[in-house]
Amino acid sequence: MSDPYVPRIRAALPDDEEELARLDRVTWSPLHSVMPRPRPPYRPFFDERHAPEDHLVAESERRIVGYVRLALATALACNAHVRQIQGLAVADEVRGRGVGRALIRAAVGEARRRGARRLTLRVLGHNTPARKLYESEGFVVEGVLPEEFFLDGAYVDDVLMGRGL
Repeated sequence: MSDPYVPRIRAALPDDEEELARLDRVTWSPLHSVMPRPRPPYRPFFDERHAPEDHLVAESERRIVGYVRLALATALACNAHVRQIQGLAVADEVRGRGVGRALIRAAVGEARRRGARRLTLRVLGHNTPARKLYESEGFVVEGVLPEEFFLDGAYVDDVLMGRGL
């Protein structure tokens, strides 16, 4: 029998900043991040490039258990039809229960609502679980930057994925 767990997906609010920042810190991993492990003093979660309205959150029992960041791929007017997933995090205690999939589906819907024709993302080559999830939601590999990053003593590919909307 499948798990009936379904989180509530909603737009992020300015008041969510502290909880999102904490989730971002506790889910940090070299499996999906090219940035160093966060250390105090912590950067703000929302900034001039990533406002609350660029985030959808998964909420369960009044607690944020995941988020997806959806932004313009570039600042160019000729590229305004493309949105990009620029971050996805799911709390460890709800992994494997469909939260990431629900967030991706919500991002697809939100990108369409905003008039996008394409949705893209970048994922590290060694992040097999994320790549499989994206592929199962219609994303295809559109390019690979071989050995683009040196993480934890190994060279890692940067995989570019996308899908039409």
